Amino acid sequence: MSDLVLRMTDVYRVHGSGPTAVRALDGVSLSVQAGELVAVMGPSGSGKSTLLNLAGALDLPTAGVVEIDGQSTSSLRPADLAALRRRRVGVVFQDLNLIPSLTAAENIGLPLELDGRRVSEAHRAAVGALHELGLDELADRYPDQMSGGQQQRVAIARALVGDRRLVLADEPTGALDSLTGEGVLAVLRARCDAGAAGLLVTHEARHAAWADRVVYLRDGRVVDSTEAYSAASMPRARHTPAPSGTSPSPGSSPVAGMPPAPGPSGAVTPPGATASVGAHSESGREG
Repeated sequence: MSDLVLRMTDVYRVHGSGPTAVRALDGVSLSVQAGELVAVMGPSGSGKSTLLNLAGALDLPTAGVVEIDGQSTSSLRPADLAALRRRRVGVVFQDLNLIPSLTAAENIGLPLELDGRRVSEAHRAAVGALHELGLDELADRYPDQMSGGQQQRVAIARALVGDRRLVLADEPTGALDSLTGEGVLAVLRARCDAGAAGLLVTHEARHAAWADRVVYLRDGRVVDSTEAYSAASMPRARHTPAPSGTSPSPGSSPVAGMPPAPGPSGAVTPPGATASVGAHSESGREG
């Protein structure tokens, strides 16, 4: 199996037609390798969520090609596309999408059951995913018996369960305090280090610092790309120009490189330096 998990080539997503048409994505090219975590940043309306929807085969491009594990999403039949999503793609949605009538473990195990796994096997995998995030006590709780932060972590566990080659996260720490959020990012980073490919949408530079690369979107285009921070590359990221064909329109300016991400005492925290939650936290706050 190829190390290239996600490839997007000259991808457009246009809503509407004629003079009122809106280009949510405008010729985006992006690839993510196995073991790589790529952060996507940009202002509201820049196309970040559209990019994730296309990368996860939740939507199809108007033009261009999106490939997951070498399979073009536009060429698959609906049933095959659904199977690809269940087996290979894990998505953390902004609105969580937990089923109210199912417990946390049942929500997490449902994709595995739909894919033909035995109920007992799916339950064991779900409990394991909860344990990985330190949520053992939530296994038998329903969504309305959890806080917003607990629901978000259950949604993250659902995205990580099973053999997911591609993990997509749209602001996964939005409802979490700083301490818990950094712990979730450590789990996502560890999953990518174990061989998954990850795409993370975030507004916060300190969260993007967990990634290997940071891609900046503006008006549906990739306007800049930088390598994220590591122990060897601090205190500043190394800048690389945007790929050919993805330069911004005349008059627009590339987004400047990120400042170093502060740690708990103002120092830059190297991503991946430790999986300990406490080592990456700031003072607690509700998201």
